[in-house]
Amino acid sequence: MNVLVLRALGLGDLLTAVPALRGLRRAFPAAVITLAAPEWLADAVARIDAVDRHLPVAALEPVPFPEPDLAVNLHGRGPRSTAVLRATRPLGLISAEDWDEERHEVLRWCDLLDRHGIACDPDDLRLPPVERNDHVVVHPGASHAARRWPADRWAAVARALGPTAVVSGSESERDLVEAVGRPAIGALGSFLDLVGGARVLVCGDTGAAHVATAYGTPSVVLFGPVPPAHWGARSGPHRALWHGRRGDTFATETDPGLLEIDVAEVLDALGSVPWRTSVAPERATST
Repeated sequence: MNVLVLRALGLGDLLTAVPALRGLRRAFPAAVITLAAPEWLADAVARIDAVDRHLPVAALEPVPFPEPDLAVNLHGRGPRSTAVLRATRPLGLISAEDWDEERHEVLRWCDLLDRHGIACDPDDLRLPPVERNDHVVVHPGASHAARRWPADRWAAVARALGPTAVVSGSESERDLVEAVGRPAIGALGSFLDLVGGARVLVCGDTGAAHVATAYGTPSVVLFGPVPPAHWGARSGPHRALWHGRRGDTFATETDPGLLEIDVAEVLDALGSVPWRTSVAPERATST
């Protein structure tokens, strides 16, 4: 049996779909599950035990996978994403028939599969552990300007956290990262290892927050304009900061509600989450 799943979005989107993917794995243990997702997510896809094959695609482009036994739309409500899957001529298709704007993203896809008799555990988000490190990670970037807290505030947080603080980001964000503090720029795999093994993470509402959830890394996440009830961690050593104001995710300037969060509030929140203990140094051995 061949199962084709569409989730051609970003890192956070991928990680919130892990419980649904694992529900499919349990429902169809002998199936080959192929995930259609962007090529740059290959390292993250490889860490999800429910996926057998990664098919690189861009959002809403034709999927080169003819006649799967089952196609599953975890991409969106349609109609475009559903049409993309219909074009593969699947024998069966699961796609959203309704849409609750207030539903948490993890629960949304678990609900969809549950309605089709496929049980999911919405708390089944964790990825296999990675090697621990001593870093405190500051991640200032976000895919949309509305979710980017000002760089000077991130820099103040990084300075307050001291010499173990590193600033993560992609190569395209180098200018921002270097303006904030000591850079830790690398490919996706190294980023997953950095955040997954860190003592604590502070970031905006972006993929890094979901990496922390996947690895149980304590985190403080700054929300705006989308509330944490939609995308925040539902449990665990995580603290969400939100001032209750909703706004436009696609705005070209920082969300006003996000700007209401100040540096002191972030530092206070970092003091309220249980950081992982420092990694003990190896003992020197004589030769």
